[in-house]
Amino acid sequence: MIESLIFLAPPIAACVLLAGMLSYFGNHIISRGIIFIDIAVAQIAALGTMIGLLLGFSVDSSTVQIISYVFTLIIISVFALTKFEKQTIPQEAIIGIIYCLGLGMALFFAEKIPGGSNFITKTITGNILWVTWKQVISFFIIFVIIGLLHIPLSKSFISISDSREKSPFSMRKVRLYELIFYITFGIVIVKAVPIGGIFLVFILLIAPSAIATLFANKWKNRFFLSWIIGIVGSMVGMFLSYNLNISNGPAIVCLLGIFAFILAFVKLFIQKKPKALKSN
Repeated sequence: MIESLIFLAPPIAACVLLAGMLSYFGNHIISRGIIFIDIAVAQIAALGTMIGLLLGFSVDSSTVQIISYVFTLIIISVFALTKFEKQTIPQEAIIGIIYCLGLGMALFFAEKIPGGSNFITKTITGNILWVTWKQVISFFIIFVIIGLLHIPLSKSFISISDSREKSPFSMRKVRLYELIFYITFGIVIVKAVPIGGIFLVFILLIAPSAIATLFANKWKNRFFLSWIIGIVGSMVGMFLSYNLNISNGPAIVCLLGIFAFILAFVKLFIQKKPKALKSN
């Protein structure tokens, strides 16, 4: 038991950090209605990594990480700066085009890289059980830096997320805030995908925040509730995958997805029950 806990200590720490950071951004993403931006950004980050591999650099090299960051920040900046008061093309459509473009190019490059298909599979599913303390500490530093940057701007970010129709600031100011928000979001995704994989990062971003939205109205309550849900879901899924010898990423994804649907039905039942009692 003790040996298992020692082995699982880095993955547990990674789950706590991933759940916290992704829950924070997830609540904003849910409120803004741009659900698939995470998976699009993650795909672009993976594309940058593949280009680095094509150029002859190793997957763990700093050069590959820089290339991945550059691709991600360019795409995320374009997305942030294409927000207008009257959107002719919905941002969800832009996200879809970015994702398809990134995936298509990644599949094309995979044919040119030895073991390219295995790299794509690893990028999608991840392997959080084998995360190292070095990766955990690196992500923790990013967690702290982005947290300190977002604290003084949190009210402005919330105002923008809460007002989909009428902008609370001038468009120039909105674009500046959006640029800061999405650049930091892109950095988090680039750091998170090598740890958890695209699907795990996506489910931790969306599912806990969606559940929290059902049961809490205040932003602070939603954030802490979604963080707790993300931690519990990912840790239970991780222990199941470890003990049953199954893939950890899919185990956590399935567990959180099923949990989200169960709680949605519970919420629906709670809402309908008082009405039924009243009619009787």
